Amino acid sequence: MVKTNRLFQLLAFLGEKTLKMYTNLVDSLSVVGDVTLFITNIFRETFSRKFEFKEFIYQCFKIGYQSLPLIAVTGAIIGFVLTIQSRPVLVEFGAVSMLPGMVAVSLIREMGPVITALICAGKIGSGIGAELGSMRVTEQIDAMEVSSTNPMRFLVVTRVWASTIMIPILVLYADLLGIMGSWVGANIKGDVTFVLFFAQAFSVVEFTDFMPAVAKTFVFGAVIGIVGCYKGFNAGRGTESVGIAANSAVVVASLAVIIIDMIAVQITDMLLP
Repeated sequence: MVKTNRLFQLLAFLGEKTLKMYTNLVDSLSVVGDVTLFITNIFRETFSRKFEFKEFIYQCFKIGYQSLPLIAVTGAIIGFVLTIQSRPVLVEFGAVSMLPGMVAVSLIREMGPVITALICAGKIGSGIGAELGSMRVTEQIDAMEVSSTNPMRFLVVTRVWASTIMIPILVLYADLLGIMGSWVGANIKGDVTFVLFFAQAFSVVEFTDFMPAVAKTFVFGAVIGIVGCYKGFNAGRGTESVGIAANSAVVVASLAVIIIDMIAVQITDMLLP
């Protein structure tokens, strides 16, 4: 009898675990389906005749122009710190002349795009998630649907394409400010002119360094915009859903940026050895 009871308990435990795994799998597949449908709607509304161009320009202003101070400070500090940390090692090997090129390649290929995208995921992704989440909670999105205004076209499409276009521009801006910050760091214990430093920096940058880095920034921007809009557009009805949407948008977008960067590096390494 005791063995039978233990057998039934074991079967019940295994059944409960199996049911929980099945439920998690169904929920995951449901999320994948919702995201796929959401992205499909974005592309369909993008090529519609009534594209909200004025709202798109306004979102470019908010996402791009209002992020310039933060990106400028971050880019300059990255270049400055990278130079200060790398210079002693290069001095030890007698390769100080390689410092501008090393910093330029590091910023353009990896550090500039990734760090800028992560900062944009925190600022832009959370802002979009919180804004659309608050509109969902206060039923403004429902009111737009009732008044025959397409919220997907007006709210989502404009923000996704604005982030897709503006984040690559912010990355280039951060790269430029990073090289300028590197020049400042190089002149703390050295003496190199601005023109000579930039000439040495860009003399080693090739097409295969620049184009893959720029290409993946467009993907970073699209992912940040889609994640922020999806989390905000599908927020719950309670006021706490706004914070949840903003927080989850930052976490998912940041993780997606890191994963996409890993995949992009592998593809670039295979195609451009």
